[in-house]
Amino acid sequence: MARTALLILLILSLVFELILTVGGFFAPEMLLAKFGVGVTPDTRFLAFVLAWLLLFVSLAIVLALVWVWRRDGGYPALCYLLGFWWIGIGLGLYLGYGRFDNLLLDGLKGVLLVLATWAARREVAQGRPFSS
Repeated sequence: MARTALLILLILSLVFELILTVGGFFAPEMLLAKFGVGVTPDTRFLAFVLAWLLLFVSLAIVLALVWVWRRDGGYPALCYLLGFWWIGIGLGLYLGYGRFDNLLLDGLKGVLLVLATWAARREVAQGRPFSS
């Protein structure tokens, strides 16, 4: 059950990150508007850089998906890293810029990913290795 939840969370996270990535490359105005930033040549450049960062995160999610699917022992470290990354982004954007939507979306996504990873590891430790 925990493995299934982890896979679902990773798939949903991947879809969300890829939408933002495509927006950064092909519709930077959309990405900038999502963050409440005006469009200038400098901010277009930042949207392009952000799109590359989001692509990197998307690739990390794909790797985590493959590792969880294959029951690879390295999945917890990557899933915890992604989870705490999103918790940090959510908290940072909320505390620094008052962006409650990011706290809710990124922070909650991170907490759920950390909890699902912990539950999947707990299942393995209790002798129920990665039941679906």
